[in-house]
Amino acid sequence: MSESDHRQIGRDSLFVLADLRIDGIVGEQRIRVRNLSAGGLMAEGSIPVQRGQQVWISLRNIGWIEGTVAWLQDSRFGIAFREEIDPRLARAPVVSGEGTPRYVRRPVHQHDQSNLRKI
Repeated sequence: MSESDHRQIGRDSLFVLADLRIDGIVGEQRIRVRNLSAGGLMAEGSIPVQRGQQVWISLRNIGWIEGTVAWLQDSRFGIAFREEIDPRLARAPVVSGEGTPRYVRRPVHQHDQSNLRKI
């Protein structure tokens, strides 16, 4: 099996947003993840990364993952993970915890005018 055949195994296309931390740069950058596998991903964004640079990416339902920039092409780049992940977790719906409110505040009923401010 050639290297190009090996890279295509288990790689799924998807579109999710993620946060990226770059070694030597303060703060987080927002990127678009275009495909994901157990060993890495392809991202898109105007991010100042360089090949071989250490990065950390936060994927939903997985958390922060350490990796290295493997390649660059225009606004896309590849990240090879330090340790394998389960890519199916990133596709799963985000689960809210018990403390997550269903809404921010109680809805105002049409007939309850006492809580409304007159303008």
